[in-house]
Amino acid sequence: MYRICLCLYVAINCVGSQEVEEPISYTCTDGYTFDPVLQICKDVNECAIMPDACKGGMKCINHFGGYLCLPQNAKIYISNGDEDAPSPTPVPTPAPRPPPVRRVIHSQAVSIRCAVGFTLDEQNYCRDIDECNTGRHTCSSDQVCYNTRGSYNCQCLPGYQKHGDHCVDRDECLQAHYCMHRCINTQGSYYCECNTGHKLATNNHSCIDVNECEGSNPCQHQCINVIGSFVCQCDQGYDLASDSRSCQDIDECSFSSYMCQYQCVNNPGGYSCSCPDGYQLQGSRLCQDINECERGHTCRDDERCQNYHGGFRCYPRNPCEEPYVRTAENRCVCPSMTSACQGLPTTVVYKYMSILSEHSVPADIFQIQATNIYHNTHNSFQIKAGNEDGEFFLRRSSNLSAMLVVTKPLSGPREQIVDLEMTTHNSVISYSSSSLLRLTIIVGPYTF
Repeated sequence: MYRICLCLYVAINCVGSQEVEEPISYTCTDGYTFDPVLQICKDVNECAIMPDACKGGMKCINHFGGYLCLPQNAKIYISNGDEDAPSPTPVPTPAPRPPPVRRVIHSQAVSIRCAVGFTLDEQNYCRDIDECNTGRHTCSSDQVCYNTRGSYNCQCLPGYQKHGDHCVDRDECLQAHYCMHRCINTQGSYYCECNTGHKLATNNHSCIDVNECEGSNPCQHQCINVIGSFVCQCDQGYDLASDSRSCQDIDECSFSSYMCQYQCVNNPGGYSCSCPDGYQLQGSRLCQDINECERGHTCRDDERCQNYHGGFRCYPRNPCEEPYVRTAENRCVCPSMTSACQGLPTTVVYKYMSILSEHSVPADIFQIQATNIYHNTHNSFQIKAGNEDGEFFLRRSSNLSAMLVVTKPLSGPREQIVDLEMTTHNSVISYSSSSLLRLTIIVGPYTF
């Protein structure tokens, strides 16, 4: 850094109104000393009388009314008044002006004239005229006057710049990046604005993210803050609506008819499965038959409870009809010595079973088998009744058994009674007899 010490001065012309016999003394400004011989103020060479005038290896260069501290390799060129000669200007040196002189008059008045911009005070000093306070300036109403030594200058208000003799608005937004996002110019100033999702920081220039999720939640369910915005997220079982804030329930039941085995019930945020009467939910979607005969039923004491898919039925404990006599549970025998039993099956056995509605076909559902085995006998099997629509077929498996086959899907709920007859022939003694199995098939109302 260059250290420049200059002393500006104002020339004072002193003209005596008459010869002065009293002694007159002169006082020069700082950096000058009065030469009584030449009657002028001479420059003081500080570099000669102050050995440590400059520090840090800088060299001292004497100057009018002061001195300069410059690097060792610095050079100073002083103009000699030759305008045609080249004048390099590494360090410009201002032309000297006579320093202001304070003349002290001992006994006789002397007329003193000060330079432009100065005025003589009561003590015969040339004092600077404050043109700004005295109104001697030419600054316009949109300018501010600043007093200087011997003069003044006109400056524009903050936010304005000179354009000729007038002040015009300075567009700060074009000259520098004052704002982080957007700069808005105004007359004599500017202000900053932030993009959506941001707010102005305390320095009024930077922009910081606004956490929209704090305070009042803009989302119906979950709010996730992101830089400059936010994202709404719905709980499980909900979808984001078109407004990107609300959540609407997902109807899971509309996805597929296989969500539940029986019936799908949509709930807010989820779904549940329900089962019809006579069933209970197994797991989350399957329906399992309730065995009412084990849990409790309404059958009378003389009735037996028969469970089927989706319900139960009550049947007589003694199903035998005249002339048959009950000999065991579900077994009726017609006495051979009774004339009423002539031509009737010797025994009638009652059986009950349950199958699902729309059961896949063909399907083996029941096997009839001879209980007594005799030599030289032959057994034949047939469907005696209950197959008017051709829904069943009796397939002979051996001489002792046959299998009842469903050939057509049966729709429930319904009760189908099928009589299966087994006839036994003995070729040795020419004897034949028949037995009847009365099978009650209860078809459930559902396919499960």
